[in-house]
Amino acid sequence: MSTPILATKLYIPPPRPQLVLRPHLIEQLNKGLLSGRQLTLISASAGFGKTTLVCEWIAALTPSPLPSGDRLVVRVAWLSLDEGDNDPVRFITYLIAALQTIKAGLGEGVLSTLQSHQQPQVEMALTTLLNEISSIPDSFLLILDDYHVIDSKLVDEALAFLVERLPPQMHLVIATREDPSLPLARLRARSQLTELRAADLQFTPAEATEFLNRVMGLNLSDGDVAALESRTEGWIAGLQLAALSMQGYQDTASFIKSFTGSHRFVLDYLIEEVLGQQSEKIQAFLLRTSILERMCGSLCDAVLLDQSTSGQVILEQLEHANLFIVPLDNERRWYRYHHLFGDLLRQRLGQPRELPEYHLRASTWYETNADLAQAFHHALAADDFERAANLAEAAWQGMERNFQTTAWLGWVKKLPNAAICSRPWLCVQIGWAFSDVGETESSESYLQNAERAVAGMEAQEAFKSIPGNIALIRAGNAQIEGNLTETVRYTELSMQLIPENDLLIRAQAAITLGFTHWATGKVEASLQAMRTWMDDMQKLGNQMYVIASAFVVADMQVTLGRLGEAESALRRTVQQAEAFGQEAEVVTAHHHLGLAMLAYERGDNAAFVQSMQTAADLGQHTTLIDWPHRWNLAQARLKESNREWDSALKCLDAAQRGYVKNPIPIFQPIEAHKARVHLKQGRLDKAQAWARERSLSVKDEANYLGEYEHLTLARTRLAEGSFTGVHELLEGLLALAESQKRTGSVIEILLTQALVHQAQGNHSESLAALERALILTEPEGYIRIFVNEGDVMQSLLSDFRLSIASRAHPLLGYVNRILDFFPQSAEATLQSKIVNPKSEIVDPLTDRELEILRLIAAGHSNAEIGQQLYLALSTVKGHNLRIFNKLQAQNRTEAVARARELGLL
Repeated sequence: MSTPILATKLYIPPPRPQLVLRPHLIEQLNKGLLSGRQLTLISASAGFGKTTLVCEWIAALTPSPLPSGDRLVVRVAWLSLDEGDNDPVRFITYLIAALQTIKAGLGEGVLSTLQSHQQPQVEMALTTLLNEISSIPDSFLLILDDYHVIDSKLVDEALAFLVERLPPQMHLVIATREDPSLPLARLRARSQLTELRAADLQFTPAEATEFLNRVMGLNLSDGDVAALESRTEGWIAGLQLAALSMQGYQDTASFIKSFTGSHRFVLDYLIEEVLGQQSEKIQAFLLRTSILERMCGSLCDAVLLDQSTSGQVILEQLEHANLFIVPLDNERRWYRYHHLFGDLLRQRLGQPRELPEYHLRASTWYETNADLAQAFHHALAADDFERAANLAEAAWQGMERNFQTTAWLGWVKKLPNAAICSRPWLCVQIGWAFSDVGETESSESYLQNAERAVAGMEAQEAFKSIPGNIALIRAGNAQIEGNLTETVRYTELSMQLIPENDLLIRAQAAITLGFTHWATGKVEASLQAMRTWMDDMQKLGNQMYVIASAFVVADMQVTLGRLGEAESALRRTVQQAEAFGQEAEVVTAHHHLGLAMLAYERGDNAAFVQSMQTAADLGQHTTLIDWPHRWNLAQARLKESNREWDSALKCLDAAQRGYVKNPIPIFQPIEAHKARVHLKQGRLDKAQAWARERSLSVKDEANYLGEYEHLTLARTRLAEGSFTGVHELLEGLLALAESQKRTGSVIEILLTQALVHQAQGNHSESLAALERALILTEPEGYIRIFVNEGDVMQSLLSDFRLSIASRAHPLLGYVNRILDFFPQSAEATLQSKIVNPKSEIVDPLTDRELEILRLIAAGHSNAEIGQQLYLALSTVKGHNLRIFNKLQAQNRTEAVARARELGLL
């Protein structure tokens, strides 16, 4: 369920009908825009006319060319911020909503991802959003008004990430009472920042004269204006308040002379005078409704309970009187007070005996109108903690389902412990919420509170499920902390405690236990648990869980070395999702990514490209939490395969940032993967530093969770030329993998053994290990696992091919296919580059073409060549044509003669 958008936050306030034009400030703003600066910052205290200036600027923007020939932007997106936007997900949601006023549909995939993730990946979301913004053809402004309400480090970091990477067609404008936490110094140094401060925004004497005499209708002398302007220091709100107070005064000069004192006392005096000019009914309305962040007629009526007064009528009267009220929509339904005016009204209101009742009325209205956030806020302001706790408890399920756990935690953290600890379910909910965000100690604290609160009431129907839920949350906490023993213990306990009719929770407990088998290398047992889970979900009618679970099954099958079964499972599930509808299809981004990487491993480039593109498209909308992690891991593998080492490392860093703790064990730690890339870069010191930091030893006992790291350690020792204990380590890992039938692991261990033997000069042992691996990989069509090992593996495979070429070996065709995927070596390229006596350069022959050419020279027929190289006759003929063309030959005889002339034979 998507987060509802309050349209009034996107409303661009119209310029005031009677406005003091400020052309010198508009010129500064336009200058920054035309010079290509990224950011405009308008920063000053309340009442300096920041929003009014921006509205004037927007109205002044024109599509007509300037004399210089430049053209100003005319499209504008607006976002008025409030305290609720301190939640990063809400902030980005409204940011996208504002941008959608520029381009409809923009960021929909990002919204789906954010609203479905327990711990949303903000950087990934903003990266996707920036890519979409880059497709907007026209320049535009994005205005963030009232940014000073933001005090969230996460939101500040999100905005900084955005500012540093703004597309050229986007210009950001921030209006705020205090400087945002952005790299302002760096932006200044790069000439990417336009700034307007309080000193810039102060009314000049001429502007003050125009404002007081023309706009406010006074008739002050230049001396009076100068005195008032001096005392207010050009502060626009102060001038406005003063002008309102002077209306009706005959002796304005005496008023101005008495208008002295510090800023605080001036404000107190002015608000007294402004309020004093209003009727008692209006004063009461202003003061009592000042508790509201925004107002509509029916809400004001609910708070005031005055049947003789229409809230809507008074709101319209206040707007007409220009009494510091701001419309929030074109329909004039929702309003808010000017921030400064609202602050002063609340100060004036104080703490009357009726104040809690006003808040409770507002809370009731908001609850009735399905705004539980505001209902909670006002219940809290009324010190009605019981009501606030009830509202939080009622909101939990919906907010947790929509992955708003962080925002919900922000609510309950404001409740006193006394209001929480007596409520068993609320304690359980808080414990679950803290577990969701990875704060296991806080989670445990509230689970203990829940146990104390429910003591003696467990048999009551309302609380029967609590003990089982607590045990399951503790199992999750243990899993987060990597404590396998406690995970098993609490999962088994939860199975004993969860009521028989709570089938979903029981199934969740069962699969939690199943994942513990995976972590110990008992993949077959875990695979069976997954199949049982999927059957249970099928019976419960939860088709989405069935579809989402299939990629985990495929992961397990890959671990078992069953690439064909993994592919079949993924394709079957994709077909099921297509039949189920679009809602299910978006979950299959993981499945298509899995299909892409299987195709890549098997050398099926066409299938790889198709599945990868589908995965990328669906990934923008997927609701599965670990998508950024998986996507970046796949990208790292592709970069590594292309020998783009630095890019691979960056992708691994992105995968690390995108990782969200979940039940799937980590078998290939990112840092170990990076150590392997460092080895391929020739940066042995980096890999050695990793090994030291991990305190790994070749004498460690073999275990599945540590397998990848120990294989990386073996490769590090290989690079060092230090082989003591390495063979024993590999044999231990191999024995464990074979006993658990993890063929995928067996293959990698055998290849590592082959490389170690080769480095030690044990050529026959190296080829024997390689052959064992080939026997396992050939039925499944592995290719890239060999190619990614580089030149040494290419040489080993070539030697193995030579050793079996004289006999009809069943692996010969498979080995030839693998070798075709290796990049051509520099030596081979030099040998096959053809230069004729007249220095005419012809395309170089590939390794395969040279191989066929040698067989042609030996007198073999096309059929014999195809049989020896396991190639179709048509493929051999195609190679022949390319060879003849490159050698500028008409037939076999000419081709052989030409090759000998060029030293190729």
